[in-house]
Amino acid sequence: MKILIVDDEVQLVKALSAILKKNNYNTDCAYDGEDGLDKALSNIYDVIILDIMLPKMNGYEIIRELRNNRISTPVLMLSAKSQTYDKIYGLNLGADDYLAKPFESEELLARIKALLRRKTQFVGDTLVFGDLSFNRDNCSLSCNGQEISLGKKEFQIMEMLILNGGKAINKERLIEKIWGFDSEAEYNAIEVHVSFLRKKLNLLSSRVNIRSLRGIGYILEENNAKGGQG
Repeated sequence: MKILIVDDEVQLVKALSAILKKNNYNTDCAYDGEDGLDKALSNIYDVIILDIMLPKMNGYEIIRELRNNRISTPVLMLSAKSQTYDKIYGLNLGADDYLAKPFESEELLARIKALLRRKTQFVGDTLVFGDLSFNRDNCSLSCNGQEISLGKKEFQIMEMLILNGGKAINKERLIEKIWGFDSEAEYNAIEVHVSFLRKKLNLLSSRVNIRSLRGIGYILEENNAKGGQG
């Protein structure tokens, strides 16, 4: 899962980013409204955490632009402006939730999980594809009574493949979502981690397979025979 944080309080952004990364979320950050809007319009984020009072463009303007451009990414407004009017105004513009500063990190994480459940229909913190169970809590895959841990990039790639519902996902989108908006990561970096994932699927004797699509990317499939890889 990839989250965009748009806030001009540098120390707060660093703290939020650290909390989210510790909980297996990938983050990008923006410190003014124009940069935040530019990143948000890429439509690669699963949740946007958005302050109201920002340099160059405020949070209300960003939400309006996103919804006018049919970007439906859930937005959690995070602001010191806690009056009822401010909350109602932001929600009416298209924000999905509102959290006043200061806040507890546990509440922030709970709000994010709630937004993600609405978007991706999570069942707890476990996703299922074929005979494979993917657990966000402990970064693991399980199948046939066995469980195996995933590295951070393996975890993020598998999460995207499962959430994509068995549809093809291209390498450019994987790089943007996992390595970052301005990343210089190359395709072979993805191939290395996909290779690791395939080996782990084989160790689990799963029928799930990551198939390469030449010139496109990857797709998650379930084979009839166990352990096959394409």
